[in-house]
Amino acid sequence: MNEDATIGNSASRNAALAGPGGRPLVNPPAAQLLGRRVISYDPEAGRGAYVYVARPEFCNRHGTVQGGVLAAMLDSATGFTLIESLPEGLTAVTRDLNTRFLKPASPGEIFAEARVTQRDERGAQVEGELRSPDGVTLATAVAVMRFVRRG
Repeated sequence: MNEDATIGNSASRNAALAGPGGRPLVNPPAAQLLGRRVISYDPEAGRGAYVYVARPEFCNRHGTVQGGVLAAMLDSATGFTLIESLPEGLTAVTRDLNTRFLKPASPGEIFAEARVTQRDERGAQVEGELRSPDGVTLATAVAVMRFVRRG
């Protein structure tokens, strides 16, 4: 992956992956814990692609990634895809995250895609999916998000 197409923990960010008005994209602590990197992001189209890193500490007794961690990755991907497209002063919170776990996930890279599928003046619906490095769909989610004013 081209390192210029990622958001790291540093202050330098790729201008091609900026939010509305060119503001820098944010990678909060929870996203950093999940190892989130942005592969591609298009706020106008309401789409994003990400990669997460499932650490061994995220595994359950079966040696696969705990479902709650996968749900957190889906919440992160769907939330980022919507929130970073909103105008200054507006954010969104997840009201509902309906998650389907389809296959066990191994530690390592997990790829996510998210897309805004419905939007009105009060909120939006965003769909997301997680895939293994070989393209197997691991989990899907539909997030219902409500807009709120910041501060």
